[in-house]
Amino acid sequence: MSEEKNAALTQLYEQSFKEIKEGEIVKGKIVRIGVKDVLIDVGYKSEGAVAREEFTGLPDLAVGQEVEVYVDSIEDDNGMIVLSRDKARRLHGWDKINQGFKEGDLVDGFVRKKVKGGFIVDVYGLEGFLPASLAMFRNVSEKDIVGHSFKFKIIKINSLRKSLIVSRKEAVAKEKEDNRLRFWETHKSGDVVNGLVKNITDFGAFIDLGGVDGLLHITDMSWSRISHPSEMLAVGDRIEVVILNMNKETSKVSLGLKQRMADPWTDVDKKFPVGTRLKGKVVNIVPYGVFVELEKGIEGLIHVSEISWQKRNINTQEMFAVGDTVEVQVLTIDKDSRRISLSIKQLEGNPWLEAENKFSVGSKVSGKISGFTDFGAFVELDGNLDGMIHVSDMSWTRRVMNPQEILKKGQKVDVVILSVDAQNKKISLGLKQAMESPWPKIAETYPIGTEREGEVTSKNNFGVFVRFDADFEGLLYINEIPKDQFEKVNIGDKIKIKIIKVDTDQMRIGLGLAS
Repeated sequence: MSEEKNAALTQLYEQSFKEIKEGEIVKGKIVRIGVKDVLIDVGYKSEGAVAREEFTGLPDLAVGQEVEVYVDSIEDDNGMIVLSRDKARRLHGWDKINQGFKEGDLVDGFVRKKVKGGFIVDVYGLEGFLPASLAMFRNVSEKDIVGHSFKFKIIKINSLRKSLIVSRKEAVAKEKEDNRLRFWETHKSGDVVNGLVKNITDFGAFIDLGGVDGLLHITDMSWSRISHPSEMLAVGDRIEVVILNMNKETSKVSLGLKQRMADPWTDVDKKFPVGTRLKGKVVNIVPYGVFVELEKGIEGLIHVSEISWQKRNINTQEMFAVGDTVEVQVLTIDKDSRRISLSIKQLEGNPWLEAENKFSVGSKVSGKISGFTDFGAFVELDGNLDGMIHVSDMSWTRRVMNPQEILKKGQKVDVVILSVDAQNKKISLGLKQAMESPWPKIAETYPIGTEREGEVTSKNNFGVFVRFDADFEGLLYINEIPKDQFEKVNIGDKIKIKIIKVDTDQMRIGLGLAS
């Protein structure tokens, strides 16, 4: 082949390549991916190699993929074109920053590596320095930082070095403020929003809505009763809630979770008509009654007065336990107040309806002491009703100040029915009336002048009461005892007395000092 033909072919070959100049940015295709470098064809007579590390941020490299590179040199010592992806990105990045951003703006960037005093951040190809004091990476491992993208705020633009100083701390604050303003502009009451459980307290949970925190009160978490928010939520949970109320001036947002579900009280009167008998679970016990769950979100109260026809001074803690299953009857329903009154005793027949027929006045019955008051003792009659013995009806001859002086709880006693008031649910009983009155014979047993030693049981301005012979008590009149001696008398003192008067009609014994 002639030299002229070879020269022509060479010229034609060289003309088939792109016209590429040093210092410009060109597009090329990846033709090979190696461990250390990536080979790129830019349409020139030789291919160029770019260090693999310059493709940080592009983990899914593929042969045939198109990338932009900077032409560093048309030919190196090995006859290859010298290319750089970093320089191409840096030039593009600088143009982007120069034309569209200023100090104080937010930018996207990914952390390339950790260095002394902070991190190197790639911002559109430019190198940015993130000081550790502005990083906000406390308690975050390095593997969760390096190679990950974040928002940053531009603190300083260095035009000479074409570099940046950035802050994640201020970016987070600015982003939060922007989100807060956007939230108030774009949301209203009734909206359903997604949030992150930020903190849990005894009264509710604080939910991060993205720049704004809202309070989900414990009463708005569930239609059912819960004791603590932690029963339903944990810090870090993602939940959807309804905005119940918003107040921009106070920056307060009230949230609801149960409002996303149907209100079980809507047709409660149809589900549980008055008079319905059903079973429920005890969910709360208080001194004045027991709360029973009829179904999820619906609870009713058994007031202490509706627990038993017979028992008084009921201790709900002793009678019930949370989790117990009880049978109840629906008494009343108040949908507006969300209240249902329940009863246990109404499941049984009302014993008071037959009380007057069953317990006739004057009849003698047996019962068990079930409790005390300051002025008497309660007697359980037939397992359904209680009657009361007043202190004045406990002894023929003794003034009873404390019913527990002569009676004990659980003690069986014979009593007489003194009166029955079914309307007010009261039965009066007499203990002394079950025994024969000793007063007709007392005058014979204790003739005037009889002397005894007794014990002072009480003292007042008209004399002292003295108990003698165990169950007899008389009044030692103040005019029967010298003033100086009266002033020295104390309850519990032993004193010698004599009978000076016996009044069998009024059932009283008058006393004087024994000589």
